[in-house]
Amino acid sequence: MSPLAMHMSDGLLNAGTSVLFGAVAVIGVAVAMAGSRRDLDDRTAPLAGLVAAFVFAAQMLNFPVLPGVSGHLLGGALAAILVGPWVGALCVTIVLVIQSLLFADGGLTALGANVTNMALIGTVVGYVVAVALRGLARRSRAGLVGVAFVAAFVNTVVASAGFVLEFAIGGDAGGVSFGGVAGTVLGVHCLIGIGEGVITALTVGAVASVRPDLVYLLRGNEKPLEIREGARHE
Repeated sequence: MSPLAMHMSDGLLNAGTSVLFGAVAVIGVAVAMAGSRRDLDDRTAPLAGLVAAFVFAAQMLNFPVLPGVSGHLLGGALAAILVGPWVGALCVTIVLVIQSLLFADGGLTALGANVTNMALIGTVVGYVVAVALRGLARRSRAGLVGVAFVAAFVNTVVASAGFVLEFAIGGDAGGVSFGGVAGTVLGVHCLIGIGEGVITALTVGAVASVRPDLVYLLRGNEKPLEIREGARHE
């Protein structure tokens, strides 16, 4: 079973496109580092390490989506919901760099594109969707789980659209039409997004059931225990 996820390999993009999105990644990570300074505290820092470790482990495992095709967790929405978009982007970036350098999972020349898609686009989109639905997430644990699923699904599909854009700019289709590549990538990632959504929802729900105060998306909620004891407060 061959994985078809966002990790680009060396040679998939031409040199100019690789350099372009390498620069985009550097700028984006620099912005995330600046933003993370106000988000990292005694609660967030340990959780950020756990999130990075979980995403790293989860990305090493593939789940089937079609016969002969598998996908893996991207982790952008998961990280953003738990530790915020800035710290979340750094967590996923660290995972991608380690995987590229130590496990050859994604090429070095494509690292900028991979970081752009999974760490930047995925995290930001996942967080924007989660914030848009935050009112629902704050009502109950079920609401939070549902929001996590939707945010993760959308993050996966939009991140794959980033892949399609980069491929359109400087990819080698090997004789396959661009429409064929785009349709396959987006279609498969709609299925991968379901798996991403389930993993994200279960993980966020598990954290919220024990320590809802650690969920970044719920900060500012006047009734944090409502996530754990919704029926009692209603």
